[in-house]
Formats: sequence, C-alpha cells, structure tokens
Amino acid sequence: MPFNLNTYLGVQPDALQVYSKRAEVLAANLANADTPGYKARDIDFRSALAAAYPQTGTNGTSGGALQMTTDNTLDVTAPTTPGGLSTAQFLKYRIPLAPSLDGNTVSSQLEEAKFAQNTVRYQAALTFLEQRFTQLKTAITGQ
Repeated sequence: MPFNLNTYLGVQPDALQVYSKRAEVLAANLANADTPGYKARDIDFRSALAAAYPQTGTNGTSGGALQMTTDNTLDVTAPTTPGGLSTAQFLKYRIPLAPSLDGNTVSSQLEEAKFAQNTVRYQAALTFLEQRFTQLKTAITGQ
C-alpha cells in the first residue's frame, strides 16, 4: 500500500511557510514603527492556506502547495494556479486604529501582540509535525 507523506502531514508544512513569511512581515512593521508614511502590512493567513488547499471542485480539480522559490522561501509574487492567481494578494495593508500625523499606521503594541501570537502558532505547528514524525518513526521501527 503506497504511503503519501504529504497527506499524512496535512497542511502543517505549508502553514509553517505562511507563519514564517508572516513573521517577516510583522518584523518589518516593527522595524518601521517610526518611519513616516509607512503602512503596516499583514498576511491573510486563512485565505493563503485556502488557496494552497482549495476544496475539490465539481470538475475534480484540487489545490496544490504554495509556490516556493529556489531557496525554500514562500514566494509572495509567483503565481500558484494556472489561472494566474498570486499569493501576493494575501499581503494586505492593515487598517489603522489610530494613524499618526506623519501617516505611519504601525501600532507597536498591536504588532508585538500579533508577532507573539504568530510565534505561538508557529511553535504549535512544529510540535504537531514533530509528533507526526515520532509516530511515523515508531511505526517504522516498532519501538
């Protein structure tokens, strides 16, 4: 019976890629908290994963993984579907709660909270994958 590792691991590997890219975006927001005119950005995680794994349509087609570059990073500009849909559409500008007079929309406390939340979710996905690999190792070795 053939074994499909991608099916066994589920969406977690792609979720890690999105969490990683989101951490970069949030870090850029924090780094530019004092830059006049800088607009805070964020990734719409739910939509990004939905694009990576769309529901199987009536024509029998199903989704694939997010587009990766040669250095194993998530490419937010490369098309992911034959229709030309791009993951760049998931990088959105955040609506400011209270924009500053200089046009900067970064709220340091909000960005730090989002960064911490993203870090916890990244760690949870890593823990899930670690458990899956432990289960697989146990099944293979019998120990």
